[in-house]
Amino acid sequence: MWLRDEVLKSIWHAFTALDVDQSGRVSKSQLKVLSHNLCTVMKIPHDPVALEQHFKDDNEGPVSNQGYMPYLNRFILDKVRDDFDILEFNKICWTLCYRKNISTAHLLISTDDAFKVWSIFNFLSEDRYPLIIITEEIEYFLRKLMEAMGNGWNEEKFADYKLQLNMKNNCLTAWELIELVGMGHFSKGMNRQTLSMGITEVFQELILDVLKQGYMMKKGHKRKNWTERWFVLRPNSMSYYVCEDLTDKKGEIVLDRNCCVESLPDKEGKKCLFIIKCHDKSYEISASDKKKKQEWLQAIQTCIQLLRLGLPSPHREARLRRRELRQRQQVEQEELEERMKQLQTANESKQRQLEAMRKEVEEAAAKAAMEERRRMQTQTDLQDRYRLDLEREKMVRQQMEEQVAQKTSELEQYLQRVRELEDMYHRLEEALEDERQAKQDEEAMRKLQARLLEEEAAKRAELEHIHLQQQRAISQTQAEKKELEAEQLAKEKALQAAMHQLESLERERHGALEQYEEVTKKLERAANKTKTWKDKVAKHEGLVRLIQPGHKGPQRITNWGPASFTDAELEFRKKSWQERKNQGAQAQ
Repeated sequence: MWLRDEVLKSIWHAFTALDVDQSGRVSKSQLKVLSHNLCTVMKIPHDPVALEQHFKDDNEGPVSNQGYMPYLNRFILDKVRDDFDILEFNKICWTLCYRKNISTAHLLISTDDAFKVWSIFNFLSEDRYPLIIITEEIEYFLRKLMEAMGNGWNEEKFADYKLQLNMKNNCLTAWELIELVGMGHFSKGMNRQTLSMGITEVFQELILDVLKQGYMMKKGHKRKNWTERWFVLRPNSMSYYVCEDLTDKKGEIVLDRNCCVESLPDKEGKKCLFIIKCHDKSYEISASDKKKKQEWLQAIQTCIQLLRLGLPSPHREARLRRRELRQRQQVEQEELEERMKQLQTANESKQRQLEAMRKEVEEAAAKAAMEERRRMQTQTDLQDRYRLDLEREKMVRQQMEEQVAQKTSELEQYLQRVRELEDMYHRLEEALEDERQAKQDEEAMRKLQARLLEEEAAKRAELEHIHLQQQRAISQTQAEKKELEAEQLAKEKALQAAMHQLESLERERHGALEQYEEVTKKLERAANKTKTWKDKVAKHEGLVRLIQPGHKGPQRITNWGPASFTDAELEFRKKSWQERKNQGAQAQ
């Protein structure tokens, strides 16, 4: 039974802690206290006489572990029921052993967290004593812890740590595991609170069999109101509390193989509804979203399915599967080792056969070497004979080559002399050809020279004629130049007279401009005076004008309203004013 195995592990820790000198024996008085505490926690009637009767034949001193186990199985474990508090039982055993084995002062975890790691060690350790946890279970626990803390798994770091574990037989004790977690070897960068929350989550999952937990809304059975509760799902029950500290338990839904869970449509303003139907009651629950609803439905359905199949919780089932897998691997390893031994035996026999064959081959090789030496000797003799023949032939060939080289050199000298004579002949022909060409060129140059002399005489006569013409033209040009100079002097005089007239006209123009500016100023002053009088006359005439029948034509409109006179009157006034202005200007 799995419960007995786990209980025995906790009791083993307590028994080992009582063994102070590590001799494997504990005094009967200490065992009495331990047995009484165990019976109290496990709700078993304690029989103080049973221990004395069981050990009445063993009065030589302290009792060994092997001697205490029969009493433990007969008077305590055989009477155990599943309704006792396993957590309290573990805490008593923890209290007896932890102070003598470890101190949490230098660790990142508290004593309560160390107790949780100790409980997880008991759950994952092998069923052999002394208790140890192997590398695969260490990796499983650390992966769970990293996942609970939201930290990624570092495969390389654990591989390095596995190399260190090889020196410790690939296993750890409970206290080494607590120190590993407490020193933060795999949780660097995490604070104490995060590490504690991660340990608590793994403890609840593995030890308390908490498969899922979280806040949801639950409908009441009496008042039918909806209340938020903290739900905790275990393999055979689903408890709900006021909040997540699990102090105020409000109820429990007992799960069995007859229960079922179904999804409900949204109603009463609530969404993501589902119902758990038990044999006596039904519970309506509302999740926070569709994803949470699906996760809860799947987790509850898994628990009901395990109950129907009669299987333990998923973590215990997974632990059993891992152990079975390790056992199969161990069997396969043993079979592999056996096969390796067989192969080694066969290999040794093959080696012996190969050694015998090697000796035979060596003998054959020795015979072959002797034959080879004989053959080599014969071949050496033949080679010597052939070498002598080759040397003689080589000497004859060298003599022939020397004679051929001598004849070749003589032939080359003769051919060289022929080539030189042919070259000299070609050079003589080229010299004769050059001489003939030079005579022809000389004759052509003589003729050209005569023609050039004739042309030069003609040119000289022509140049003399042109020279005479140029002299006559020069004399004529000088006469024309004198006439042009006289004409230029006359023009210069006329130009100077015109310049004097232009200067006088310029002075007259400046005087006229000055007179024009004075007249303009007088006109401006007259215009200003006229404007002042015009305003006065217009004001005077506008005030004293008699009221007469208006003109039947269109009335003039100004910016200030209808005008006081018509367009014709305005035109007449303008003309009269202009005439007076002109008369005044003329008078001035």
